[in-house]
Amino acid sequence: MAAAALEWLAAACLLLAVQVACEYGMVHVVSETGGPKGKDYCILYNPQWAHLPHDLSKASLLQLRDWTTSMLCSPSDLPAKGFSNQIPLVARGNCTFYDKVRLAQGSGAHGLLIVSKETLVPPGGNKTQYEEIGIPVALLSHKDMLDIFKSFGRAVRAALYAPHEPMLDYNMVIIFIMAVGTVALGGYWAGSRDVKKYMKHKRDDEPEKQEDEAVDVTPVMTCVFVVMCCSMLVLLYYFYDHLVYVIIGIFCLASSTGLYSCLSPLVQRLPFGKCRICDNSLPYFHKCPQVRMLLLALFCVAVSVVWGVFRNEDQWAWILQDALGIAFCLYMLKTIRLPTFKACTLLLLVLFIYDVFFVFITPFLTKSGNSIMVEVATGPADSATHEKLPMVLKVPRLNASPLALCDRPFSLLGFGDILVPGLLVAYCHRFDIQVQSSRVYFVACTIAYGIGLLVTFMALALMQRGQPALLYLVPCTLITSGTLALWRRELGMFWTGSGFAKDLPQPPWAPASAEGPQPPKDSEVVLSQQPPGEAQVKPTLPAEQPPELAGPEDVAGVSAQEPKSPVSHTPEPPGLPGASA
Repeated sequence: MAAAALEWLAAACLLLAVQVACEYGMVHVVSETGGPKGKDYCILYNPQWAHLPHDLSKASLLQLRDWTTSMLCSPSDLPAKGFSNQIPLVARGNCTFYDKVRLAQGSGAHGLLIVSKETLVPPGGNKTQYEEIGIPVALLSHKDMLDIFKSFGRAVRAALYAPHEPMLDYNMVIIFIMAVGTVALGGYWAGSRDVKKYMKHKRDDEPEKQEDEAVDVTPVMTCVFVVMCCSMLVLLYYFYDHLVYVIIGIFCLASSTGLYSCLSPLVQRLPFGKCRICDNSLPYFHKCPQVRMLLLALFCVAVSVVWGVFRNEDQWAWILQDALGIAFCLYMLKTIRLPTFKACTLLLLVLFIYDVFFVFITPFLTKSGNSIMVEVATGPADSATHEKLPMVLKVPRLNASPLALCDRPFSLLGFGDILVPGLLVAYCHRFDIQVQSSRVYFVACTIAYGIGLLVTFMALALMQRGQPALLYLVPCTLITSGTLALWRRELGMFWTGSGFAKDLPQPPWAPASAEGPQPPKDSEVVLSQQPPGEAQVKPTLPAEQPPELAGPEDVAGVSAQEPKSPVSHTPEPPGLPGASA
């Protein structure tokens, strides 16, 4: 077992080393005839061949020569005059990267760009080859090559450079605020909503209305949910181009519903549009809806449709996607309810394993060596549709960097990294109100979520690869809430608490048990104004006594449903009707 574990660890380190050796750079292209302003294009290079300067001013501007009609695999593929002080463009294939760059260097080239119609991969080699080669070699996409010659013509110059990649982009601050704010607001709203419904149920002394939307998660539902997640992720990996439109459609429907749920409390406060439309044949509007609610529904659907039509507009569509995504998350946090800390622990731990497996383990199981989770979340590079899954918060990178230009112009955070810990935060808020703890659990769990998110960002900056956020969020939130419950000596109650219909402490106006002292009632206030002798005798009249023998005070002091006598400082004589058992 130990040897196998060491082998897996070595393989993981090897995978990480391969990814670190692969770096993104830029090729800055300008026209020799002084045409349009220069433009940067993405390249993928291996610094083990030769390093690129970090500053464009220190990079040599050399002639870019189109030699893509040749594979450059043999000396016969070289031009008669060589590539003196040039950067040749050659086609990928038929031989190794080392064969191509060795021939280019021998003919006087100062760099080599290999044009690829497939997914860009790092140009690899071995240590001996790295020591022999002294010019940079990089891969350029075929699409970018066509754009270069279309925009600048055939007479162009190019400079290869690799500016420093910032450890963290400023857009992480925006993602952090959106994520923590959504978790805090959703958890607070879900807890407050459940408590208000419970208190109304107690005051009215009638069963909870059937229109309650909340759904308690059971262990069976948790297992079914995880199996569905795994199945959908694998299906998306193999059939991405077909299923991505299904996911986009589901997101449009769900996000418009969530937006309606979030805005309806605000719209209901408006002083106009209260008139109702009773005679209608609209679906889901059979209860005489108000005009303002119909207008709100149309607005939410319109927002969702606008996003669906312009979802690929990178300049502003991400704002609509984030707004709809936050509304969807708030709606789910309000609708789905974890009844116990035991259920919270089960759900978070199972999804913790799910997240780690599909990010860190699946690269060893796929032919491409890519993580299934990262591949699906960012969209496969060979996708014919070039669509992206909308189930993420996305913010464009604010720093000019090769990563923003090449691979990921947006920073992403999946909805699951908000919803899963958010369900625990909502449970903590409900438990706070249950034990009247001034929301200490809610605040502590929200802060723990923020700390876990910061740790995720740090791991992302250090490893420079996609991270399973639940790897850091689940331990932070679970350990913090569990430790707090243990410190407050409420762990047993926190572990098995099951909502409010059973466990919430009785309010002051609720009747106490027969064995304990009862709270003061209105009847006792009336009786306290009578002489001491009457205060003890009149409430305990036998049930068969005619009503006319009792005065108005007795009617106020005796309840037809509760024949027990009020609490008195002097013990009642045994055997009197109505005495407490």
